[in-house]
Amino acid sequence: MPTTEKIDLQAYTLEVAERAKRASRAMASLPGSVKAAWLRRAAEALRSSKGALDEANAADIAAAPDFGLTDAQIDRLRLTPDRIEGIATGLENVAALPDPIGSLIGSTMRPNGLRIDKVRCPLGVVFFIYESRPNVTADAAAICAKAGNAVILRGGKEAQHSSRTIVDILARAAKETGVPENAVQLVTTTDREAVGHFLRMNDLIDVAIPRGGEGLIRRVAAEATMPVIKHFDGNCHVYVDADADLAMAEAIVVNSKCQRMGVCNAAESLLVHANVAEKFVPRIGAALAAEGVELRGCPKTCQWLPNAVSATDADYAAEFLGPVISVRIVSSVDEAIDHINQYGSGHTDAIVTGSLAVARQFSDQVDSAAVMINASTRFNDGAEFGLGAEIGISTDKFHARGPCGIEELTCYKYVVQGEGQIRS
Repeated sequence: MPTTEKIDLQAYTLEVAERAKRASRAMASLPGSVKAAWLRRAAEALRSSKGALDEANAADIAAAPDFGLTDAQIDRLRLTPDRIEGIATGLENVAALPDPIGSLIGSTMRPNGLRIDKVRCPLGVVFFIYESRPNVTADAAAICAKAGNAVILRGGKEAQHSSRTIVDILARAAKETGVPENAVQLVTTTDREAVGHFLRMNDLIDVAIPRGGEGLIRRVAAEATMPVIKHFDGNCHVYVDADADLAMAEAIVVNSKCQRMGVCNAAESLLVHANVAEKFVPRIGAALAAEGVELRGCPKTCQWLPNAVSATDADYAAEFLGPVISVRIVSSVDEAIDHINQYGSGHTDAIVTGSLAVARQFSDQVDSAAVMINASTRFNDGAEFGLGAEIGISTDKFHARGPCGIEELTCYKYVVQGEGQIRS
């Protein structure tokens, strides 16, 4: 079980990483049918292990007040029968996804007869550090392993008993189906210094993925000696253009902001074209006020919304993660784009417009991982994009950008087939 007692962290973390490295070599050539069988067996085992899961989860729930968790945070920890079923179904959904490993990305034939194949392959060993939700343990294990990787899971102490039980179930199912048991390992010490040890092991760990608060992510980005897939925050915008359908715009803004406020793809900033501001700002102000949202606006916004608070530059750059939104009136789509690229976080930005030309300009020039045209920012999600599952959302500018599904947990190699050719 997870422990807080002092251990030799250097020796422990090295052993975990070396086991993962060995497992990753076996995972690279493991048939997709074996990985799928493992995930389906693990789903069955989760359903039949309700007693063990209930006992472990009860220990986490009992300890939660000592960690200062709110009622809402404690609820996120809770494993109900429906949530256990959801975890099991999630494993089955990942099992059903096409196996990416070995798939041909592209192929060319050179004049000298060499065939150059670009083939998808695993990243290797993933070190995943994440928030305290038991379902994330299963999701991350499934998606990493389906992509042919070994994964080291470092979950929060708040869900340590539930996560340990889930990983034990996955390990037993792995043994039964021929998957390397060490393909999925959970860090069993809650000592935060262990994270630093793992982040220095770039010879054994190929990529780190932090998922949680900004402080955690910035620590990982600063200390990691291997590539990091991440996003720091989600200052997401909705821009209502001069040609927008205002009823559509109202629905999109309210959904983007209010459907779930404490998540990274919730809208935090609203931009409105001056030509429709007089009609739209009072309308959206009333709709958001009905949801308990405070508006912090530019001087023009405050003219139409006497209850609005005057916005600062800090407000325009903020990820509120709660019932506050910044509002600004702009004179053109160009001004909206400039505002987003200055204050945004490169996560998710939306436009509501009836103009194809304006939509195209916005999508071309807004520098974000996901641009939504006449749709809520809340759709930037792996499941909503049809990826089956995701390990997080990336705002980095390399192969993994936006929701990171199975393909984003792979890279590629060139396989060159010859018939004795030599270079002159």
